[in-house]
Amino acid sequence: MEGTWNLEDGKVQFASTLEHANGSTFVEADAPPFLGGNGIKPDPVQYCLFGLAACFAQTFASIAAEKGIELKKLRVAAENKVNLSMALGLGNEPIVEKVKLLVEVSDVDKDKVKEIELLAKERCPGVYCLTNPIKLDIELK
Repeated sequence: MEGTWNLEDGKVQFASTLEHANGSTFVEADAPPFLGGNGIKPDPVQYCLFGLAACFAQTFASIAAEKGIELKKLRVAAENKVNLSMALGLGNEPIVEKVKLLVEVSDVDKDKVKEIELLAKERCPGVYCLTNPIKLDIELK
């Protein structure tokens, strides 16, 4: 994944074309106005939450299918509490203290849903990325 920062005022701040198995998708991100953006596209943290919710839903649905459970409804919402004091250089509190997934499943036995939830939490790459330290290298060119 590679993206470009737009230096023009009033425009979306960051854009990228994401390649995937059967094509590509153009995506854009923009900070809210109080952080110097225009608020005309989702901000980067919203994309992070979207990725987590989509990954968890995909993992949950796959496990249900493995177990022969037909889902009638699966809805996943992601919530977070953001404290921007560190990002703004005003404090040392964590930027994001906690993320919460709200999973709505209908027409499935509660015990089976709980089992799928636990397995999805163990197997979901998005959950892993948010709950385990991952080494990050930054190379300036």
